[in-house]
Amino acid sequence: MKLFQSIIMSFLLLSILAIFSFLLSKKTNLDINKTSPFECGFSNFNSSRLSFSIHFFMVAIIFLMFDIEVAIMLPIFISFKFMKVYQWMLTSLTITTIITYGLYHEWINGVIEWSK
Repeated sequence: MKLFQSIIMSFLLLSILAIFSFLLSKKTNLDINKTSPFECGFSNFNSSRLSFSIHFFMVAIIFLMFDIEVAIMLPIFISFKFMKVYQWMLTSLTITTIITYGLYHEWINGVIEWSK
């Protein structure tokens, strides 16, 4: 029963906060001067929202993935002192195989190709 009450109280509190933030963030004065670029001096010729190339986003995600994988691999060299040789080799080969498979998968799917 206490779990149900705490769920209801959490839902009510979140609902009240969501409604309150929606009411406070409402902009009512949409003037042409307030929506224009700051200290620009001329009107926009086209939209400031240009299309975003998904390829740049994918390259950034791949970079982050491999960056994290390198950070995971760094303690392997320190752990050599504390592990037996076959355990260390098995762990190192497993991590390297997973990283290599990820790179192969991205290569096969054409994510790494710069021009299409």
